[in-house]
Order: sequence, then structure tokens, then C-alpha cells
Amino acid sequence: MIYNIEFETLPREALEAIQLRRLQATVQRVYATVPFYRKQFDEAGISPGDIRALKDLQRLPFTTKQDLRDNYPFGMFAVPMDNVVRIHASSGTTGKPTVVGYTARDIDTWSELMARALVAGGASRGDIIHNAYGYGLFTGGLGIHYGAERLGASVIPISGGNTKRQILIMKDFGPTILTCTPSYALHLAEVAAENGIGFEDLKFKSGIFGAEPWSQNMRDEIERKLHLNAIDIYGLSEVIGPGVSIECLEAKSGLHIFEDHFIPEVIDPQTGEVLPYGEMGELVFTSITKEAFPIIRYRTRDVTSLNADPCICGRTHVRMHRVTGRTDDMLIIRGVNVFPSQIESVLMEMRWVEPHYQLVVDRVDNLDILTVMVEVGEQTFSDEVRKLQDLEKKISKNIKEYLGVSAKVTLVEPKSIPRSEGKAQRVIDKRKF
Repeated sequence: MIYNIEFETLPREALEAIQLRRLQATVQRVYATVPFYRKQFDEAGISPGDIRALKDLQRLPFTTKQDLRDNYPFGMFAVPMDNVVRIHASSGTTGKPTVVGYTARDIDTWSELMARALVAGGASRGDIIHNAYGYGLFTGGLGIHYGAERLGASVIPISGGNTKRQILIMKDFGPTILTCTPSYALHLAEVAAENGIGFEDLKFKSGIFGAEPWSQNMRDEIERKLHLNAIDIYGLSEVIGPGVSIECLEAKSGLHIFEDHFIPEVIDPQTGEVLPYGEMGELVFTSITKEAFPIIRYRTRDVTSLNADPCICGRTHVRMHRVTGRTDDMLIIRGVNVFPSQIESVLMEMRWVEPHYQLVVDRVDNLDILTVMVEVGEQTFSDEVRKLQDLEKKISKNIKEYLGVSAKVTLVEPKSIPRSEGKAQRVIDKRKF
């Protein structure tokens, strides 16, 4: 089943004609309304009139997360604030969030794309969607929610956490589609089993999982434990949120990018050269229908490849390979973006700790666990145990409030964390994707 058969099955020539027309309009608009883009284009010697073909997109400069931070909070908006009806934000490396805005038409577009995504993942108007993505500044929860309502399905806005209650709701309400992170899906299965409930006795038929990397092995485990079809969805707030691309239920082989709204490229992360289909590199997106927050050649740092081969589902848009990693040092912990420099900024505001730390990430009982090991001075380390425990709790509390992620803090004795003459190894990631 296809939600918008007209646009999702467009012949390639017709799709590219729409892309060019929308790209030209977007470039003209950002040049006129966003000082950052006007400066970037002028410095590159490019004017909107120079974009005469899709290949001319390569002449435009890239946009990076640093550019968004430099223009915090609303400097990248292309419309006046009285036209902005929604603001979302995600974390950035300095503690300042990446802020994105939406006009009423943007919300309508996003809802349409999420309805497309839900249908691709096996949902229909008669389904009940158990939405366990987080609501709030994070785009996941509300993105899924509006898409479900656009589709005409019933949505349970359960959000994350309170797992035992979620299991009860699943048993009593009979939802048929599950949306959450893949690691939380496995945690749900374990908690259900502990309470004598098997997912085989529930009514789920599909699960749409994203916001963190996950492997084919993890998919197999989810499908075995939850007795549903596990579908991979991709999105990022800077581009629109969830609903940029998704696997189709028929093939489950690459994520269809909705190319009538986003133009994807894959580049060599070192040279910036655009790579041909099939080659792995860094994913870059240009939005061509966004009003409040259009973005030009945004470097996602996600590593993937593109595939233009026809799909058995009938959709004609290119597919992206499952994201295999990132080109920067960002960690994704239960769907939350965390940078080592963010942890460092929290630690360095604390008394008694030394500027030597290490982050250990592991997956325990199918949930990501972040442990922050930080050195304390000789005098502090020799203090009574209670004082050390209180300091650990305070640091953990600050990290939770500052970054929105839970972390176990372990204070260690001076000089116990390895030193390096080169780049310090701040992160030990024990997870296997």
C-alpha cells in the first residue's frame, strides 16, 4: 500500500523536474531572507540564477551543525517569527541546542510525510499506533503523532518511560503498530516477559524504529521477541524530523527518501566530492519545500550510500542504505545526541574533579548505558565514602538536567585514566551494532 501514489511513484524525469523547480525557488528564497545564506553564496560567487540544473546544486556551499549553532537561536529562519507555529530543538556540542522552526504549511508537509512513512511501514487507517517516542522538544513523538492523525489511525501518545504501564496499555488497548527506539523495543519485550506477558499474545503487526543505530542482528532479535515486522525509519530535526526516509514493508531493503521534498547527496567527507550511487560516504540533504527553516546541503555526518534501483513496492524514490556510523564523535544514547564536549562542560563546572574523564557506553539488557568515569584530586579521593557518593549523584543529576540523558558517574583515583600524547580516547563504545 502507498499513501500518496501520485508523488511516491513519479517517473524519474518528472520527479527531477519537480526537484529542480522547488530547488530554484528555495535557493532564491534563502538568498533573499537568510543573511547567512546570502553571505555564503556571495563568498562562493554563486547567485540564485546560476542554479539551472540539478547538478548545479553541487556548486552551493555546505551547511554544518556549527553554522546552526553560530546562528542560534533563530538566525537561520526564513520567515518572521509570527509565521512560526512550532519550535523544536536538539542538542549541540556546546550545550546550545539546534533550533528548528515550522510554519503551518511545514507542519502540514511533515504530517503528510509521516503518513507516507507509516503506510510504508505497514500502518493503515484502521490501526492503533502505540507511540513511545519522546514528546517535547525532540521531534520524534510529535512527528509520529501528527502523521498518525493525518493517516486517520488512532494514536496512543504514551511517550517514553514507565515501562510497566506501557505493557498494561498494550495488553488492554490492543495497539497494532509500535513506534519507539529499537533498544526500547527490546526492553519492552523483557519487561513484558517478567510480568508474564508474551508479545505473541498482543496485536502488534509492525514496529517502526529509529533515532539510534541498529543492526540487522538487532532487527532479527526484535522480530523474534516482539512477533512483528521491524521497520527502519530515518530523520533528523535539521531537515524536518522523522519521515525523511523509511523502509517499505515489502522489501525492507534500504530506506526510501521522499525526494519530492529532500534532495540527497553522498559525499566524500574529506574532499566534499559528490560520490556516485552505491559508494559509501557522508549523507547530505537539501530541503526543497520547507518554509520556516529551509536548509541547503546540510552535512548530516551519517555514513550511508544511495541506491536508485527499482523497488518491488513500486516507489520510485532512491533508497539509502542503513546508516552504518558517523563521521564525527557524536554518540546516540537512547535516541539522545551526546557529545563528549558536552559532558566535559558539565564536569568542568564542578568543584573537586580533575579534567580527565572517559565515557564508557555499553548495552545492558538491550538498553544503552552511559558511564562517566572522572578523576578527583588526592584529597577528595581520600574523603569519606558518603561525600564521594554525594558528588557522584550531583554530577549525574547535572548531566541529566543539562543533556537529558541518564548517566552513571564513577569517581576514580588520580592518574587512573590513561593519558595520551595525541588525541585523548574520551569514548569507549562497547555496543555492537
